[in-house]
Amino acid sequence: TLYHFGVLTSSVHMAWMRTVAGRLKSDYRYSKDIVYNNFPWPDADDVRRAEIEKTAQGVLDARAAHAGSTMSNLYDISIMPDDLRAAHRANDRAVMAAYGFAPDMAEAGIVARLMERYARLAGVQGAA
Repeated sequence: TLYHFGVLTSSVHMAWMRTVAGRLKSDYRYSKDIVYNNFPWPDADDVRRAEIEKTAQGVLDARAAHAGSTMSNLYDISIMPDDLRAAHRANDRAVMAAYGFAPDMAEAGIVARLMERYARLAGVQGAA
């Protein structure tokens, strides 16, 4: 769904992936068993879900506006189109809000909060 796309393409999920995914040389190995199935999704109400769906559609619309470009070109940080960059920033803000994270939270803080949430969801003793 657009909601899932929005969360999975957010900086929050990317921080989780960079932390828990395996690697083969320098490439990440995204695994459904380790990365996806253990990802602590936000408890988003209907308003937050709708906002994420809206911003996710914004990412897709920005990509469509550059239909002749490859994904490699679209996501080359030095030449990424401004509208796509802005769409991802808006999506990141919406996902961060769904988690209750500050919009300027650093990646280390995001990962720490996700790990705390994962521990609670997994029923780990002493989890915050």
